[in-house]
Amino acid sequence: MGARRLLIILGPTAVGKTDYSIEAALKYDSPVISCDSRQIYREMTIGTAVPSDEQLAAVRHYFIHSHTVTELYTAGKYELEALSLINRLFDQGHETLVMAGGSGFYVDALVNGLDDFPETDLELRASLTDRLKNEGVESLRMELCRLDPESYATIDIANGQRVVRALEVCLMTGRPFSSFKTSPDRKRDFEIEKIGLTRPREVLYDRINRRVLQMIDEGLVEEVRSLLPYRDLAALKTVGYKEIFDWFDYQDGLVSAEGWGPTSPGDGPVTTLDRAIELIQRNTRHYAKRQLSYWGRDKDIKWLELK
Repeated sequence: MGARRLLIILGPTAVGKTDYSIEAALKYDSPVISCDSRQIYREMTIGTAVPSDEQLAAVRHYFIHSHTVTELYTAGKYELEALSLINRLFDQGHETLVMAGGSGFYVDALVNGLDDFPETDLELRASLTDRLKNEGVESLRMELCRLDPESYATIDIANGQRVVRALEVCLMTGRPFSSFKTSPDRKRDFEIEKIGLTRPREVLYDRINRRVLQMIDEGLVEEVRSLLPYRDLAALKTVGYKEIFDWFDYQDGLVSAEGWGPTSPGDGPVTTLDRAIELIQRNTRHYAKRQLSYWGRDKDIKWLELK
């Protein structure tokens, strides 16, 4: 038996990871192990670009619609569950396993392991959450930029809950949130190979814009409406969902033409669906850029440009 190898297919959103990973899985007779922090949620399908029924039928997928948004899920939990699955699959005779995803923090957790994060300070969390509601995310972002520039540059700073968590750790421990991220000394008993997919920027941005329109055609608005009872959960503070929630708020009269909701500070009110689509496209492009910046520091990634 050859060396056990985990092949991780990563890259920015909409680059084509799903098709590439399925081709690799068929080549190596492997399932696809998803490493996406949102596709795990069974209530979120369209806005998270879950593989199609045909793609899911082509090879077995793990960590797709495996959890519910009502249960808190973390990179630490993913590390434990994914490692258990990977070792089980290797024991079943697989020599190469294929993993695919765009969640850099989850990839890092699986590859390097996570340091122990401090317990949540509920009082501090409540205080920061109140600030988020009353001041908007920009105030918290600026404080995070001052205390932890690395986290400011790498996390999804449009996601208020992630900013709150990072700032909470900084204030509670006196250490940057980024200093807790990974432990480079953690070793795995299998080889890891990382392939990063890219495309020319104009091609990637065009794919993003077209995919957002496809999501709308497939029923994204209806999916977001079905999730209104859960909109305050961390999983829903996600590009593609929060912009539609803001449009709903305007329609319901919760936001005036002169003001805007807490999830879109600085952008003005989301008065039309067209405006929501425009913001989703823009914010997704910004997210793709941050993903590429995050992985740009990883010298172990072998980059492959798709046309």
